[in-house]
Amino acid sequence: MGLLDFLFSIVKAFCGESSQPEGEKPTGVQRPPQPQKPVSPLPGAWPSTPPQDRLRYQDQNQANQQNEHYLSLRAKANQEGDAMAKCFQESHEAYSRREGALAKELSEKGKKHERTMEALNAEASAWIFRENNSDSKPGELDLHGLYVKEAISFSDKAIKEARQRGDSQIRLIVGKGLHSNGQVAKIKPALEDLLRKLNLPNEVDPQNGGVLIVQLA
Repeated sequence: MGLLDFLFSIVKAFCGESSQPEGEKPTGVQRPPQPQKPVSPLPGAWPSTPPQDRLRYQDQNQANQQNEHYLSLRAKANQEGDAMAKCFQESHEAYSRREGALAKELSEKGKKHERTMEALNAEASAWIFRENNSDSKPGELDLHGLYVKEAISFSDKAIKEARQRGDSQIRLIVGKGLHSNGQVAKIKPALEDLLRKLNLPNEVDPQNGGVLIVQLA
């Protein structure tokens, strides 16, 4: 051990050695963290979601979409949809055979399956929308796990409510379509079409390609 090393060890013994995260270099005098002054956004304006929050939201959203209750509702709705299609097909075939009474009976059964399917999908969409938006910021709408028609319905309602409040913008979290069939986004283009019809300017968040920023005023 050299003289300088010996002296340095004595200094550390008397003064103590502050612990630091692995891989970081000492920066001299250790100062206590300074409290950050909260930034108050303008009414109706929301800063971009920090990367760590986006990851947390994404993880939670994926967990919600794999929830047993949610999957069960969607599965039952799909079964009702299959039964509906079968009844309507058999009704059409019976009508072609001039069996009017049977065709009507099958048609009514198909309509019953259709109503049940719609009720199950409505329950599923309400559940996942509520779960995904339980920690959303004001002015943000998370549309993960919704079918296209459901996303349009929730968005249209939220836009009307935001306008009534006098908000200047709303952020629609539409995702990038990575979990859609063929990894092709479906909700985003459908909402862009809706926004064109409503004459609302919008742009993709430059920090998150799965978010549409809609200007309301």
